[in-house]
Amino acid sequence: MALLAHLDRCNQRHPWSHNDHYGPWIADRVAASGARHVLDVGCGTGNLAALLRRRALTVTGLDPEPRMARAAAERFADDPAVTVVEAGFDGQDPHRRFDAVTLVAVLHHLPLISTLRELRGCLAPGGRLVVVGCYREAGRVDLLASMLSMLLNPVMGLIKHPSRASAPPFHMTAPTTAPQETLGEIRAAAAQELPGARIRRRLFWRYSLVYDLPPATTGPEQPQGLDGL
Repeated sequence: MALLAHLDRCNQRHPWSHNDHYGPWIADRVAASGARHVLDVGCGTGNLAALLRRRALTVTGLDPEPRMARAAAERFADDPAVTVVEAGFDGQDPHRRFDAVTLVAVLHHLPLISTLRELRGCLAPGGRLVVVGCYREAGRVDLLASMLSMLLNPVMGLIKHPSRASAPPFHMTAPTTAPQETLGEIRAAAAQELPGARIRRRLFWRYSLVYDLPPATTGPEQPQGLDGL
């Protein structure tokens, strides 16, 4: 307990964003798909949108939290290629299709299966979905990954935020909720709704999911299985 208390104090003094940590990786996956028009669901203050903007023609960001959406809108006020809408995923244009859709620590706020189905419907033919999400721990492998992340977290904090902080940065103050689905349940839902999706367990209590919609559908898709831990 003393070790956990010490780690918690260190994390509070040197806060860093697990979500932003994966931003460059997400942007690279989007760029590799050749996406020109990207939808970022749960854009927060726009940190990921800024990375995506360097690699795409347009970025549309959605966020239901007024403070976050307002900050993102002000950030990109002079960039007509970035549009920020104060809305959740249900506020996206149901008739528009994007070359890529991204979500970071958002999917566990939404109904899993129906949202995966709707996300698939947001993609243009050949489009790519990139998710970095949170999962509920269950089993030994999750416990081991969590312990490793717990030990590495303060080290990363010292590297990324060496100066002491009195409060978390603004972009880390968005409302949070605990994930309800295990990684196994997420895999099963993806196998049903996103056949061929590639799922990986990641450090810092995250997983990644990458799904590519076929360029053209000539018949029923056959599940290709999931890979990774």
